[in-house]
Amino acid sequence: MSEPFVPIRGLHHYAYRCRDCEETRAFYEDLLGLPLVHVIRSDVVPSTGEHCPYVHVFFRMDDGSHLAFFDLGDDVAAAPSPNTPSWVNHIALRVDSIDALRAAKARLEAAGVEVLGITDHHVIESIYFFDPNGIRLELTVPTASAETTARHAREAHAAVESWTREKAARRGAGTGSAPAVQAGAAAAASPDSTAATEVSDWGAMDA
Repeated sequence: MSEPFVPIRGLHHYAYRCRDCEETRAFYEDLLGLPLVHVIRSDVVPSTGEHCPYVHVFFRMDDGSHLAFFDLGDDVAAAPSPNTPSWVNHIALRVDSIDALRAAKARLEAAGVEVLGITDHHVIESIYFFDPNGIRLELTVPTASAETTARHAREAHAAVESWTREKAARRGAGTGSAPAVQAGAAAAASPDSTAATEVSDWGAMDA
């Protein structure tokens, strides 16, 4: 057996392109409350050596991880993926409680941001909105018990294997695109009446 990969300890930052760093700063710092903590200004990309003047800005979350953005100086936002629905690619950020989620929704709407939700996924409750760059954001609070979350983890590999078999069968039958819900997900979508009252710190993410 090969040596295991080095331990991955957590997210340091997620980086995306932004249209304008000040517009993005106002949204993430002034509205969402994530402090701007680091700025990199360069004319050369360190990893590739190519010439591309940019500013790289970092906003810190309470757990020490960051959301980061590149302003390439041309006032252009990243184009959406042409083969992916707008609800698929998103950044999900955890808040402390349902009350916090409601307060966030109210503040966003008061600022003129269109908000979808609160959506109850049974393991989490979430709201959805877009930042000024067209990036979809989710604020979410886990609601699943530790017992339910542990059960989902035990069933995860079998669920992927079932979905893989279903896709292969559908391709062989020429029945077209995949359904929105994987086989076996119905159990995860229903509240667990026997679940413990302790709430897990993580719930399965959903659109």
